[in-house]
Amino acid sequence: MSDATKSSDTTDAGGEVQGPGLTGSMLTAALVSAVAGLLYGYDTGIISGALLQITDDFHIGTGMEQTIAASILLGAVIGALACSFLSERLGRKGTILVVCAVFVVGSLASALAPNPWLLVAGRVVLGFAVGGATQTVPMYVAELAPARHRGRLVLAFQLAIGVGIVISTIVGATEAVSWRIAIAAATVPPVVMGLLMLRLPESPRWLVKRDRVDEAREVLTNVRADGYDVQPELDEIIEVEELKQETRSRDRGWRGLRRPWVRPALVVGCGIAIFTQLSGIEMIIYYSPTILTDNGFATSTALNVSVGLGVTYLVMQIIGLAIVDRVGRRRLTLVMVPGAAVSLIVLGWFFVSGNDGHDQTPFIIATLIIFMAFNAGGLQLMGWLTGSETYPLAVRSAGTSVQSASLWSTNLLITLTLLTMIETFGVGQTFWIYAGFNVAAFFFVLRFMPEMTGHSLEDIEKHLADGKFSPKDFERAS
Repeated sequence: MSDATKSSDTTDAGGEVQGPGLTGSMLTAALVSAVAGLLYGYDTGIISGALLQITDDFHIGTGMEQTIAASILLGAVIGALACSFLSERLGRKGTILVVCAVFVVGSLASALAPNPWLLVAGRVVLGFAVGGATQTVPMYVAELAPARHRGRLVLAFQLAIGVGIVISTIVGATEAVSWRIAIAAATVPPVVMGLLMLRLPESPRWLVKRDRVDEAREVLTNVRADGYDVQPELDEIIEVEELKQETRSRDRGWRGLRRPWVRPALVVGCGIAIFTQLSGIEMIIYYSPTILTDNGFATSTALNVSVGLGVTYLVMQIIGLAIVDRVGRRRLTLVMVPGAAVSLIVLGWFFVSGNDGHDQTPFIIATLIIFMAFNAGGLQLMGWLTGSETYPLAVRSAGTSVQSASLWSTNLLITLTLLTMIETFGVGQTFWIYAGFNVAAFFFVLRFMPEMTGHSLEDIEKHLADGKFSPKDFERAS
């Protein structure tokens, strides 16, 4: 950890280094992050149960079902890329307010759609907001948060995704709520999110980047605990930004992502984002009811399993949120990924060996739950967290944009191909393919992902600039 980072901490009576405490503003920022995550989980998860009603209303086939499910993901890719430019020009706060408005428009357009193609269009708009939120909100919270609490505050976003998924699966399992009402309900949270956002300041790091140092100092003073000396933290932000001002424009923004010294951050960020999707999580969330009903499970059982999976996701996110800043990002991921891989191997065996009948139903459900526990409590925690803290300030908007687009593009590819893979290879073999992706994820994390827990954003950037971004380099610096 750098000297500047250390000097911005305080020391308790026992001599232990402590960061600044959490203020009301930081808790409000965490709440904004949570609402954004809830919208992500709800808007992407609600389609799983709603498709059963939509199919009956519009008399559509499998192809259109996949198109409707995937349309929000296409919009998310567009939103993730577009909001990179918006967050640089309007600021993080202004972009989040725009995203809130788009959430409302997309939800209403989807709920009122008179035919499947207009529903697809509405979900593309809604996806723009989802992608924009994933690009901007975690980055904003990370730039506002003290290093000591950054992991838990950013992961409020990830935790709320689980809440949104649980709510959407419960709504779907009731089979009593019209799909139009279920989708229209998503217009309320973004209004709350926007009102909360009006009470919050702009990112101090974005302000420094715009040469508004006095405003950045005022923001830090307001969001840090009373009596906390913000000057060392501000000096470190200014120092890093001044170094970037001395470089050419090709080291900034989208051009800067091509620079060799930034490449390790891009590899880690995008690699983790892609593996969070290839791990099988979206296969389970989007299509578990379809997979189960196609293999003899009752519809009510399949929907109840979805609720159980959503609750497991949420519980493991809560546990991860509580321990990630103590256990460490890298260590937690390496412990949990092998369990997810083994679970998928066992699931595949049930179907390949023909042990997928009624008698094995409890074991299949238990294995699904175990997979969700290992996946949600490990790799899924890292998707948005690494994006919020890995990239240098000069390219952070572009970096988080590319990472979000990588995640959503992978999600889109999976959504459009999964049913075809199952028809081509079989259910069990498809589970095995995704188990292989988990094995690859383990070795990727082992080789490329450093332990960034406890390091300030500026300290992480200095590691990059010095060419010391490997796991071993961070171990030596700890």
